[in-house]
Amino acid sequence: MSTSQIVGWAIVALLLFWAVGAYNRLVRLRSAIVRQFAPVDEQFRRRHALLLQLLDALAPLLANAQSRIEVLRAACQQVATACAHAKGRPGAAGAITSLRLADAILAEARARLPVPSAPGSELAALNAQLIESDATLAFARRHFDDAVLEYNRALRQFPTLLLVGLFGFRSAATL
Repeated sequence: MSTSQIVGWAIVALLLFWAVGAYNRLVRLRSAIVRQFAPVDEQFRRRHALLLQLLDALAPLLANAQSRIEVLRAACQQVATACAHAKGRPGAAGAITSLRLADAILAEARARLPVPSAPGSELAALNAQLIESDATLAFARRHFDDAVLEYNRALRQFPTLLLVGLFGFRSAATL
């Protein structure tokens, strides 16, 4: 073997090792997105249960706002459905976008519903739990979004960008 052949094989081996390493990094980052979605899913389910408890407690008190209560129930169900869909593919931009939009609709419906609460009542306790749940959900969402941003940044880096199309990696959406 000549020196040029040895150098050529060394370059090929170096490129092959780089490609395997870059591919493994992208897979690891995509798996991190899936791992970071689990706490988000858990917090969405917890908040959903709290909202249903709140609606059950509010229904007798707000007889004049039944349409708003039903809108909020429908928005809760829409978020639960979108979350179940996103849980199957948390790296899919469409699933995460639909969850983000459903959550925005839920937030708007929550803002339209007055929640009377006297200190020490069941409603006050539910409101406190919802506030805590919203904060925990925001924290979990931030971690998920950080994982998505790191993955998307890795997809755009050169020369890793050359592998993206070859192996079918797609950018992910943030919550």
